[in-house]
Amino acid sequence: MKTTTYIIIALIAATATFCVQPPDYPEAPELEYIGFNKRTISQGGGVGQSDTLVLRLGFTDGDGNLGFEDATFDVFIMDSRDSSEEVRKLPVIPEQGVGNGISGEIRLRFPNEPGNLCCIFPDFPNQVPCTPAPPELATDSFYYEVFIEDRAGNRSNIIQTETVTLLCR
Repeated sequence: MKTTTYIIIALIAATATFCVQPPDYPEAPELEYIGFNKRTISQGGGVGQSDTLVLRLGFTDGDGNLGFEDATFDVFIMDSRDSSEEVRKLPVIPEQGVGNGISGEIRLRFPNEPGNLCCIFPDFPNQVPCTPAPPELATDSFYYEVFIEDRAGNRSNIIQTETVTLLCR
């Protein structure tokens, strides 16, 4: 009888330790900056080897409604040098049950192909972006500001990345 009591108590204790609470995230998505795969890369346009800058972001969303079925963009990326904005799409994340609270990681890829990741020098209008620069313009640097928007129109916080250095020669 004593052994049976200990077994029952042990099973109750083991069951209690494995209880899982569903996530309780806010309805608006939230982003967290994780980092870049590198902080220095050659500019695009045939200057140097083909390479890719990868930005990693963590996310949570309380109602799990990220990604649009249609052509609506939901990732907004602003370049610190000229405030230009690039837009992208998240894949549709299907609703996953009653709680729908989701979290994960977003990876944004920026290949240094011609026309991408170009050195920009506003003070030197004769220097064409994505062309080899003279020694005094050997590098350029930037950071991104990024936010996402869910299907209900809720916008996430804006994250700012670390600075990336572009090699312009």
